[in-house]
Formats: sequence, structure tokens, C-alpha cells
Amino acid sequence: MDVSNAIFLPPQGVTVTESGTLPAAFDVSGLAVAAMARAATAVAQLAHHRGGALAEITVDRDLASLWFGTSFTPTGWELPPVWDAVAGDYRCADGWIRLHTNAPHHRIAALKVLGLGADANRATVAAAVERWAGEELEAAVVSANGCAALMRSQAQWLAHPQGKAVAVEPLIAWGEARQADDGGTRQGFRPTAERPLAGVRVLDLTRIIAGPVATRFLAMLGAEVLRIDPPGWEEAGLEVELTVGKRCARLDLKTTGGLAVFNELLAGADIFIHGYRPDALDRLGLSEAELAVRHPRLVNVALDAYGWSGPWAQRRGFDSLVQMSCGIARAGMGHFGSERPHPLPVQALDHATGYLCAAAAIDAWRDRLGGTVRNPRLSLARTAVELMRTRPSDPQAPAPVLEKSLLLPEETAWGPGLRLPPAVHIAGVPLRTELPSSGFGSSPARWQQLP
Repeated sequence: MDVSNAIFLPPQGVTVTESGTLPAAFDVSGLAVAAMARAATAVAQLAHHRGGALAEITVDRDLASLWFGTSFTPTGWELPPVWDAVAGDYRCADGWIRLHTNAPHHRIAALKVLGLGADANRATVAAAVERWAGEELEAAVVSANGCAALMRSQAQWLAHPQGKAVAVEPLIAWGEARQADDGGTRQGFRPTAERPLAGVRVLDLTRIIAGPVATRFLAMLGAEVLRIDPPGWEEAGLEVELTVGKRCARLDLKTTGGLAVFNELLAGADIFIHGYRPDALDRLGLSEAELAVRHPRLVNVALDAYGWSGPWAQRRGFDSLVQMSCGIARAGMGHFGSERPHPLPVQALDHATGYLCAAAAIDAWRDRLGGTVRNPRLSLARTAVELMRTRPSDPQAPAPVLEKSLLLPEETAWGPGLRLPPAVHIAGVPLRTELPSSGFGSSPARWQQLP
């Protein structure tokens, strides 16, 4: 395997400052810099497309590393836990497996397979898991519509049919281009040099981290982001982190009324970003082919966990599960001499894919302004391919740091706190938003009135 870090060299015109490094079996901080630099370069190219000079770009390596963790620290109050009480890694009869139970229906599915009730705790789950062979339990939980991942080595993943399929997919797969002459742009699209996406409507049907990171970046460039969640969906530990700059509404797309409202929103959107599995959108009448016919000018950006080909293309997944499947957690175990799976210090696949998704959306929007629509798609597993080509972090490198005085005060719907300053500086384009973090369902499901 090629272990060159050349892929993480910053693009031409990008300056990297500071040297903070997250300790990991792979170059996580390099991935953070590269992904953010790619998103910033897309912004600069959009401005250049409109006749401006290519802006100078600087990425702070310390801040990029920190943004891949948590960007917000509450003041005088505490964030809810991110993980469900029984989510985590468990020893099975022949190795290790991870159960992802943050969503209530995923927890119910896993416990049902294990023959446990709702009152199960980590001890009872551990005892039940030990009786299972790993692949059998993984398959059983997935078949029950739950989420689980057996820990595999890199070699095992590369030999696995899904690993083989993902390895040959492009990092960003672009669909066939089609012409969509705007005859000008939609009323209300009024970009400025400082706010290059002002007036661009982004319909956000993503959850957890990757997609919300992408739409957060677009919001900081002036886009109007409307996030849609189903009734009852909660990510309490992540709301304040990932809703900044957005308005958040709830719709039940499984109802006729909810789907009708969503289709109205699509008709008024410029960019649609979603993290649903393809079969789920197909069942709602929202396949890529159908949307291309009904909304020929719509930029349709898709991301998933395990890739877009191979036997697991429809499998539910999250960053922590992909790390187990593709060999990252096993590599960390060996690198650090751990007795149990050793994942990355942050959800790096999520965050990196999020910034690459933002870059793809901006590139696609630039094409749209020229009358061409191309739809990009990405996956966490394909991002992992790039990361696993790198060397381990330098054990002598300094840890990422930031002076507390540089943190930015922010008032949220839950209380005050401090936010990291942007890690990326694009000359003439400040990354900012006027909308503080707010809870899911805090806004109506409609676009803002045009001025």
C-alpha cells in the first residue's frame, strides 16, 4: 500500500500555518487540513468564476484539527451525552464488534437480536455479545435494521467484496452532466464578494455529522440552509454543534402532507444535500432520475456510509462503524498497543467527508451558474481509503492548541458558550453567520420571504 502523504499536500495557493497534530495511526490532522483547503479552494474558484482574482487561502492546522472534534464549549451548562448508554465496542466469540444504538430504533433492533429487553445495560449486553460469532451477529443486527460493525483489519477489508468495490470508486463521483439554462438565476440570488452564496437555498436532509458539517460551511458563506428532520428525531449532544447558521424544521415524509410540503421546498431549492440510502429516497419518489426531470436546475448532492457500489451499498452506517469495518480501529489497536479497538481521536471520516461534500456542492453550483448541472456523491468509506494511505502521526509533534482568548462568544437556544474561530481564512470572504444554533423543529418548513 502506498503510504505517501502527498495527497495531503495543500492545493496551490493555500498556506498552512501551525503544526498541531492529533495522535493517530494515520494522518488525521493532514486530512483535516486537506479537506478544509479543498472546500476553501472551491470558494475561491467560485469567486474567480465571477471575474474576481483567486483569493489567498490560509488553513490553521491547529484549528482544523480542533474543528474535527468539538467547536463549541458551553458556559455555565453542560452538553447532553453524545452516545447512548449501550453503544460501543464489545468482545464477541471471535473478535470485536461495535453496536451503534444512538437512535432508539437501532437500540431496539440490537437488543432484540441479543434477546434483551429495554432495561439492558452494558454488562448484560456484553454477556450476550460474547456468545455470538462476530459476522453472525453483525449480519443479524443489520438484517433487523440495526447498526453494527465487526472489527476487520485493513487486509480483511481489502479482500472483502465491499472493500474491493469502494477502493475503485472515485473520491467524489460526478453524475452525467445535463444542460439547465437558467435564463438568469432565481430571484433573490444576490451574491456579494463577501457572501458568495447569499440567496442560495440549500435543502438539508442530512443527520449526524458529515452532511451537517457540509451545510454548516455553506451557511457560513451566506447560503440559506433549511434542515429537515422527522418528528421525534434527536441528536441532543450534537444540536448546538451542527445547527449554527441554519433554520431547522420537522416534516414526516412518510405522510402525504409532509411529503407534499417537502416537494414544495424542493421546487424552491437550489441545492439538495441528503444522506439517505438510495432505496429510501426511491420509495419516496425522490430518486435522482425523478428529481432531474421534475427539478432540472436542482443540484443534488448525496453522501452515504459504505459507498455506492458493492453488496453493502444500501447498508446503514456511521463514522465509528466504518472505522471498525475498514481497518482503522484495528490499525489503531496495533499502533498504540491497545487491548481493544482503538479508533481515531475524532470522527474524522465524517468531518472530512463533510468538507469535501461542501466543496463538491460549491463546484456543482459554479457549474450550474454556467448552465450545466452535475450531481456529486461521496461516502465515508471512500474518504477512509485516502486516510489509510497515510503514515501514522508524528509522536513528537505538538498537540493542537488555541488560546482561550481567541474563542468567540456565542448565544445559543440552550445558553451561552464559546465557539472556535474559523480554521480557514479566505481573503475577502469571512466565514460567519447571523443565526445562532437552535433546536430541531424550531422553524417552520418554508423558505424565507424574498426581499
